[in-house]
Amino acid sequence: TACEKVKKSSKLLCLQLDDGMGGRQVVSGIAKWYKPEDLIGRKVMIVANLKPVKLCGVESNGMICCADMPDGSAKVMFADDSIPEGSKVR
Repeated sequence: TACEKVKKSSKLLCLQLDDGMGGRQVVSGIAKWYKPEDLIGRKVMIVANLKPVKLCGVESNGMICCADMPDGSAKVMFADDSIPEGSKVR
């Protein structure tokens, strides 16, 4: 997994993910709560069956699953390391 800030935005991060099928790029509005280094090497849950969209000129092929917290922040839903990349969530 690679992660970097989107140049034209203070809110967006661009993640390069191993989805078990050759990789996927996902842009997420979580830069307020996470630094790129917080996400590198971590397994995150995504919604993968969405149409691609461009956010600040960067294509996103999915959405990171997050939980809204009572204080208004967001927490990324991380997967256990024992779960293989590309596993379906039910």
